[in-house]
Amino acid sequence: MEQGTLLVALGILFLAGLALDAVGRIVHIPRVTLLILLGALLGPPVLDMLPAPLATADGIYADAALTMVAFLLGGSLKPETLRAQGREILVVSLTVVIVSVALVAGGLYLAGVPAALAILLGGISSATAPAATLDVIRQSGSTGRFARNILGIVAIDDAWGLLAFSGALTLAGTMAAAGMLSGAGAGTLAHGAIEVGGAIVLGAAIGLPASYLTGRLKKGEPTLLEALGVVFLCAGLALYFEVSFLLTGMVCGAVVVNLARHHDQPFHEIERIEWPFLLLFFVMAGASLNVSMLEQIGGIGLAYVGLRIVARMIGGLAGGALAGLPPREGALTGLALMPQAGVAIGMALVASERLPQYAPQILAITIASTIIFEIIGPFFTQFAIAKADRDAAVGSSGSAR
Repeated sequence: MEQGTLLVALGILFLAGLALDAVGRIVHIPRVTLLILLGALLGPPVLDMLPAPLATADGIYADAALTMVAFLLGGSLKPETLRAQGREILVVSLTVVIVSVALVAGGLYLAGVPAALAILLGGISSATAPAATLDVIRQSGSTGRFARNILGIVAIDDAWGLLAFSGALTLAGTMAAAGMLSGAGAGTLAHGAIEVGGAIVLGAAIGLPASYLTGRLKKGEPTLLEALGVVFLCAGLALYFEVSFLLTGMVCGAVVVNLARHHDQPFHEIERIEWPFLLLFFVMAGASLNVSMLEQIGGIGLAYVGLRIVARMIGGLAGGALAGLPPREGALTGLALMPQAGVAIGMALVASERLPQYAPQILAITIASTIIFEIIGPFFTQFAIAKADRDAAVGSSGSAR
């Protein structure tokens, strides 16, 4: 009976996803936002009609979906893209992370938040939402330089974010009660280094043989079984070794796309199967929303949201200036990087475990702000891509004259 109910629910959600995709194109609302709201409507926040396996945004669906996203983002770091835009991607992504951490932490501290808590929230603010950003770009159909830049930035900025968060966690630990947290600084730094370094090594270890072995049975591109096998290996081994499956998938994808010279379309098959997983992930994210969290964040949470929005804008402008981009494009880049999702919650869980005295505030602020940014963030991304494409079209028509 329960299995039948689950299958019926899956069928309804897939069909509803198709309908919402059409609605989103008509009313110009990102389908990510519509799916999250659908999950909230059908899940515990409102009607509570979803089967238990679909009512929470964790488990195999989420891990598989996010690893596929990371794998595809890594695949966007093609040699020609890196040659043409590599400096822009690296400079802007690193600048946005640094500005986010510094401005959010500094602003919260000036607003009266304890220094350790402000630093932790600054580190968490550096995270983005690769899945939501990628889907908005796909839905827009944009393939211009701006869209390619955003894909490259979200492919690597969570790596910078994890490093920044590890440093923030270490600094916050040393600033808290010395007796309670003796040795915590070294432990948190080691944890961050293991998570990042281990993910890079694991991604390369899977990607190197995959770049040679896949795409041989069907000339030019891997079969669906090959593609899924590589993705599930990335997700499963990363979870087993407790390293970042996002970084593992991203590194693996980047290795394959740069080394598999016999591939014409190395990720074509993954794109065919990815959307059902992502659809379930966004619906489950909406179903797992805890509306009461919005009431608990108070002034600190609102300040965090406002400061992160400002930080993204300033970070985009500063990074764009350093990379030689026009100011307008830098500002649009900051807007496009507004979504925030699962990586931030993962950081919050780690911070809560290491510094339990701040756990209630960290979890409430991070979860509530993630709800806000997952709903409004795709709108910012959609707006930024549309404006950038319009600017590019005007520029090309002007130069043609």
